[in-house]
Amino acid sequence: MWLHGILNGRKVRVLGIESTAHTLGIGIAQNYPPYILSNEKSKYEPVLGGIHPREASRNHAEKIGEVLKSALNKANLTIKDIDAIAVALGPGMGPCLRVGATAARALASYYDKKLVPVNHSIAHIEIGNLLSGFEDPLIIYVSGGNTSIVAYGQKRYRVFGETQDIALGNLRDVFAREAGIAPPYIVNGWHALDLCARRSQTKEILDLPYIVKGQDVSYAGLLTSALKKLREGYKLEDICYSVVEISFSMITEVAERGLAHTRKQEVLLTGGVSASQILDEKVKLMAESHGARYYNVPPAYAGDNGAMIAWTGVLAYLSGVSIDPREATIDQRWRIEEVEIPWRN
Repeated sequence: MWLHGILNGRKVRVLGIESTAHTLGIGIAQNYPPYILSNEKSKYEPVLGGIHPREASRNHAEKIGEVLKSALNKANLTIKDIDAIAVALGPGMGPCLRVGATAARALASYYDKKLVPVNHSIAHIEIGNLLSGFEDPLIIYVSGGNTSIVAYGQKRYRVFGETQDIALGNLRDVFAREAGIAPPYIVNGWHALDLCARRSQTKEILDLPYIVKGQDVSYAGLLTSALKKLREGYKLEDICYSVVEISFSMITEVAERGLAHTRKQEVLLTGGVSASQILDEKVKLMAESHGARYYNVPPAYAGDNGAMIAWTGVLAYLSGVSIDPREATIDQRWRIEEVEIPWRN
């Protein structure tokens, strides 16, 4: 059987470690159904303000033993049953990345396992491909640290458009925090900004920047202007509604351009912001209007998680990708197009 270019032969199991930002995740995946055997995590939740990298890394260092044990128990395996250790080496926050990299190097060296380097952004795409069954989608990747339109071509994932400044998730979190409606950022599966927007009585779009430049978007001006409206006394619910409508329409517009340009027949929405039901509706309508199949990655696998690192580790390991632990250093700005994708050739 072929699966995304990989021939299933000998059963291979890979343990994946994710620690690029606020989430420490450890998952185990294999090249036979059920492909995902476990997906355990510990999330750093600041009481006030945004994510402090040093505090988040301290949480990861304290919890990694517990999460590792939980992932192995959930899969009913021991470390001896694992063929390789995969780890996200970037992009992400330096202190957080170092926790995962240090643990992965230690596990690989002590237990004599292959160490597989994984690009965090590519892992978001590959777990989406696995769950959707898509072979060649246009990808809309939206999270707290990334906002991009991506498609595969000539042995690599290519960025067709991206934010020129802050990410969509960053815009949403910062505005919600400055407006005093977060943390917590997520309540019953809804982001605080979306909940605020739903309470708008007027549903009026305020005069805020809508910045699309070719295939790229810019959210910094929208954030600054929205906070200015707040200080000027505009109703909070109306500002929330406007920020949600404008920001989601911008990314949907550039995705539609990407779809027309690449002529893909599938659209994959992934990343932490994909949990927004409002964005899901907009992108689904756009994809269906072009006759394209659409899939939104479920929240358990759309946000940062260890299973996506483990699954991408399976694909890479079976393609001969591994690294000497002494050379497995982190790269906070590891871009998606820098990575060759041998399992799709």
